[in-house]
Amino acid sequence: MNKELYEMIFKRKSFHLFRNIGNEHLTEEELKDIEEEFLKFKPLVEDIKVKIKIVKKESILRGQEYCILFYSEKKENYLQNIGYLGEQLDLYLVSKNIGSLWFGIGKPDEQQLDGLDYVIMIAIAKVDSPDKFRKDMYKSKRKELSEIWSGDKYLDIGDIVRFAPSACNTQPWKVEASDKEIKVYRYRKEGKRGIMPKDKVIYYNQIDIGIFLCFIELCLEHNGINYTKELFEEKNHEDEYNLTAIYHI
Repeated sequence: MNKELYEMIFKRKSFHLFRNIGNEHLTEEELKDIEEEFLKFKPLVEDIKVKIKIVKKESILRGQEYCILFYSEKKENYLQNIGYLGEQLDLYLVSKNIGSLWFGIGKPDEQQLDGLDYVIMIAIAKVDSPDKFRKDMYKSKRKELSEIWSGDKYLDIGDIVRFAPSACNTQPWKVEASDKEIKVYRYRKEGKRGIMPKDKVIYYNQIDIGIFLCFIELCLEHNGINYTKELFEEKNHEDEYNLTAIYHI
């Protein structure tokens, strides 16, 4: 994974409304660079075909210039894979002073692209100054570390990854950390979901957990911690938590 993305964790913010961002516009060259950079990103799952398409979006306007549509094969962990890839793109956009928003309520004109199914989109717009991004990540509203992190290991990593974005700020993750492993779970219960439709909670929270895994790996690699990763499939059961990944250290 591109280690330069780590620093963008502290700068990124969700532009729920693209206001007061200046009068600059994305160029054709910048749009081409986005498409080319996406091809370089490390997937969570190697054998899932994915594509993006950048379009002008005329409906449900938040002030964005374009939307990046994500399409994927429907295979095991494909939603987590899109979250993982999409967050790398999100952080890359921040590095180019392009504002972004994971846009779950956006509706694409095309539900399929080259045989792949639409998953989600990110709304984007050029921002005229880096000062309009986040200045202090720790002022963001997130769960306390003690609410998501069990064990007294890798707390410095936990205190960063808890700021990963999630649908309606649901933060559906739980971590158990020990000397030799970090276990990541997805919280399965509905809980607080804001404007998210009830039948979409599990769908979007699987994307969210992929975003969270991206943050974890950027932190591990930034700290020079070697690891191997074990992924688990989504289970259809009534347990409170679903084991998503184990990082063996």
